[in-house]
Amino acid sequence: METIVTGKDTEVKFGQGLPTVIIAERINPTGRKKLAEELQDGKLDILREDARKQTEAGGNIIDINVGAVSVDEVEMLPRAVEAVMEETNQPVCLDSANPEALKAALKVYPYKALINSVNGEEKLMKNLLPIAAETGSAIICLTMDEEGIPESVEKRLEIAEKIIKRAESLGIGLEDLVFDALVMTNATNSEYARITIETQRRLVKEYGVSITGGYSNISYGMPNRNLLNIQFISMGIMNGLAAPITDPLIPGLIQAMKAADFLAGRDPYGMNYLSFYRK
Repeated sequence: METIVTGKDTEVKFGQGLPTVIIAERINPTGRKKLAEELQDGKLDILREDARKQTEAGGNIIDINVGAVSVDEVEMLPRAVEAVMEETNQPVCLDSANPEALKAALKVYPYKALINSVNGEEKLMKNLLPIAAETGSAIICLTMDEEGIPESVEKRLEIAEKIIKRAESLGIGLEDLVFDALVMTNATNSEYARITIETQRRLVKEYGVSITGGYSNISYGMPNRNLLNIQFISMGIMNGLAAPITDPLIPGLIQAMKAADFLAGRDPYGMNYLSFYRK
């Protein structure tokens, strides 16, 4: 099973057994004061620079989030998509739960996008899954619902099954459902990394779906966050992670992912690993 998203003259495939791809996360105003201020002023200079730099660093899909205070997402998200398309041919991930903003952005994006994200909450499934169905987009599915993020693997799997059934009723195939097993801060509960890994392993075993996740979340509150992020992504790749949401500019990340793909049997004979070092 392959999940496919596209950009201008670009097709990105990911899934079980395929090389890992990066959903590049930097275009997000959360915790980035200058980017938030630019978006509030209607400017897109930092956004354009992020799109270029992340593509050059090895980002395969460019996540776009314009959700800052006083920013009109319905107006700004399509503008941001157009700006990113001018800087890179890589596919985009539309990071918004606003149905009208998503519809506006998808109108200006003539390729197959990834939507980020839906969860098991009834209102979101009702509002967002039909958009994915109507536009042929792939969509990230969070294993949480109205009650929040479950502490148990079993509850997360129950929510995943609920989303799958609703998506199937709308004609959305499993290949277009990308599951986020939810990465939580391990400093607050030493079981969180294990729960995430076990959840994604079960999702892969039972449904064969593509797995994503905000893998940088694991390291909040700890020193040398880059080290923890790289280690956790490598662990995830060995356990079904197909497309982490992370920063491709982290030093050493791309090398670690190439190595993990090779060791996980997702890079036959190490051809991608060798090609990377020959460059």
